[in-house]
Amino acid sequence: MQLCANKLDKKDFFGKSDPFLVFYRSNEDGTFTICHKTEVVKNTLNPVWQPFSIPVRVLCNGDYDRTVKIDVYDWDRDGSHDFIGEFTTSYRELSKAQNQFTVYEVLNPRKKCKKKKYVNSGTVTLLSFSVDSEFTFVDYIKGGTQLNFTVAIDFTASNGNPLQPTSLHYMSPYQLSAYAMALKAVGEIIQDYDSDKLFPAYGFGAKLPPEGRISHQFPLNNNDEDPNCAGIEGVLESYFQSLRTVQLYGPTYFAPVINQVARAAAKISDGSQYYVLLIITDGVISDMTQTKEAIVSASSLPMSIIIVGVGPAMFEAMEELDGDDVRVSSRGRYAERDIVQFVPFRDYVDRSGNQVLSMARLAKDVLAEIPEQLLSYMRTRDIQPRPPPPANPSPMPAPEHP
Repeated sequence: MQLCANKLDKKDFFGKSDPFLVFYRSNEDGTFTICHKTEVVKNTLNPVWQPFSIPVRVLCNGDYDRTVKIDVYDWDRDGSHDFIGEFTTSYRELSKAQNQFTVYEVLNPRKKCKKKKYVNSGTVTLLSFSVDSEFTFVDYIKGGTQLNFTVAIDFTASNGNPLQPTSLHYMSPYQLSAYAMALKAVGEIIQDYDSDKLFPAYGFGAKLPPEGRISHQFPLNNNDEDPNCAGIEGVLESYFQSLRTVQLYGPTYFAPVINQVARAAAKISDGSQYYVLLIITDGVISDMTQTKEAIVSASSLPMSIIIVGVGPAMFEAMEELDGDDVRVSSRGRYAERDIVQFVPFRDYVDRSGNQVLSMARLAKDVLAEIPEQLLSYMRTRDIQPRPPPPANPSPMPAPEHP
């Protein structure tokens, strides 16, 4: 909304007034709570304040008829601001003013009592008022938006020989490797948002049998036609199978698998599908330039990328891709949205060795940014959630024929 005022009382001895507005929400017990202050407009009795936004629940707690009190003050440097006057309104009254200017009289009760000819201390006019609906992640999920989950696992030689206990891929009969834990932690939560529970799963940086071809996006289930695995258990099974058959090699390329998911995401832009790519890696990336290019291109698509770093490496390159501090750029183009979330797995490992706790901590942090990333895509494309499908109504009894 935006407001202006006219002919406010002059409060400053040497100049005019420096007016600002204070909005109060009324509480159930009759008290008032400050919910917004405008900026100060210096040395004028006819200020025009900047437009501002405020959540409806902050203004009136969702009660459209609840009193909203607005005080007008003259700002003073020492903090002893002078009261000019007040007026009251409500969300419902404000919203009626969308098509017309509404003028409020600013009244000072003390002046009104003292002066018989007192009319008012000026007027405040509502210049504009509009309401935008802000949808939540749950609104989209209820409306049928599906999360498509794809996994990409680092099979480069820097992870160590999977047969050795020092390897990040070591298949111990007693506990999961860091790779398997990260996959299980994130996958088991995200699979609940995917109705078919079929997950494409790839490896990168390995030599494949029989001829030793190096691949940067091979299906873990060894099926080029259909890389889908059934559920997270299916992904884990294919991952363990691949460890037994491929040779860990290199280099570490992220761009091919990012581009592969981006091609799928580019086909569906109506908000019905959102893609999440989980990359698990030991962190030494060899195609930084191409990966940045792929991320910048993907930032306009319905997709997010989660990178979990395992092992002891320094992950500066991953931090750069995360884009929380500086938006990722490539050849002068900046990412439209921040779509990458990076976390080092070692930060979540429980000191006592409790794997369940480690996985729960990891999942919570890793998935924290997905809802906002999905919402940012929907907002930039002006896609509203579809209405939830109706609950199954009870069948109507058949009409009786005479």
